[in-house]
Amino acid sequence: MAWILFLVLVAIVLGLIGVAAKGLLYLLFIGILVLLVAVALGGARFRQGGRPPTR
Repeated sequence: MAWILFLVLVAIVLGLIGVAAKGLLYLLFIGILVLLVAVALGGARFRQGGRPPTR
């Protein structure tokens, strides 16, 4: 779960930099791509039942 939150944070930072900095629009698109990957990973983990079994 921590990886998914980290990927979302990275996507937000890249998107903000991509919007704010002139000429770095490609960072916005990379941020969107990272966000889509994070959502896909989160959805796959959610479908499996969430937490792994504990011992």
